[in-house]
Amino acid sequence: MNNDGQAISVENLVKRYGQVNAVDQVSFRVGKGEIFGFLGPNGAGKTTTVRMLTGIIRADQGNASIMGCKAGSLGAKQITGVVPEMANAYNDLSGWGNLMLMAELYGVSSRKAKEKGEKLLQELGLFERKDDQVQGYSKGMKQRLILCMSLISDPQVLFLDEPTSGLDVQSARLIHDLLRSLNAKGKTIFLTTHDMDEANQLCNRVAIISQGTLVAIDAPEKLKMATSGLHSVEVSFDEMAEYESLVKLPGVSTVKKIGDKYKLYTSDPGKLVNTLANYSSSSSHKIISLNTLSPSLEDAFVALVGKETR
Repeated sequence: MNNDGQAISVENLVKRYGQVNAVDQVSFRVGKGEIFGFLGPNGAGKTTTVRMLTGIIRADQGNASIMGCKAGSLGAKQITGVVPEMANAYNDLSGWGNLMLMAELYGVSSRKAKEKGEKLLQELGLFERKDDQVQGYSKGMKQRLILCMSLISDPQVLFLDEPTSGLDVQSARLIHDLLRSLNAKGKTIFLTTHDMDEANQLCNRVAIISQGTLVAIDAPEKLKMATSGLHSVEVSFDEMAEYESLVKLPGVSTVKKIGDKYKLYTSDPGKLVNTLANYSSSSSHKIISLNTLSPSLEDAFVALVGKETR
């Protein structure tokens, strides 16, 4: 299996908790050098799947392998790095101390660990604080340190569970840039996230899981285009228009207020643009901006998991 271009192979994976199938007959493959997104609402089975793939828990049925090694085996663990959602660095150690401890656990030589550690800390903006105890780090700094720790052994496959959740824009951007750099060097990245924009920007393909089963797996753009009826027109006026009057416009299926703008969903955005121009003329609401939008990954996600809330 290690020679067929697959980094991760999952076949009919099942995990039960009592009478509930948290993960139910899930199968997919991740190619070597791919950034693969794993999306789903809370409780859908994302984290449970990752825990089985990384050997934290055992599957009740099915098989999974990492670069040809059985998931959870020593061989698989030696070639993977894991960034859990909750940072787990030792607070009473320095950032450098945590990094060197992880290197020792993975059998990385002290020379290589020092060289690699300094480079990682520089890339993620932690070098100046490397000798400070982790208890004084912000959440963003801790998350960046955990990423450094997961990379110290130079893993072939990297698992990240909500790596930028709750982080400031600068920290999230640093992590995104590093992930792109790692991927350009051939690393395979398995990413679970609630951030649709993050998945759209980073992932070659995404899988969407709902209630323990996969409902879709494809490239983000293909998922968007397969979601019919979700084209929209975003418009802002010099003064806020009445919601009820916009809902009644011909061709409008739904209206969503977003800040100082309205997003009008339609199957014919071109025709709706003309309708809005006529509405503006007759109502004295001057149009400030007008944009036609294709379905977003968020639109596709909501439609596919059956939880449309527009």
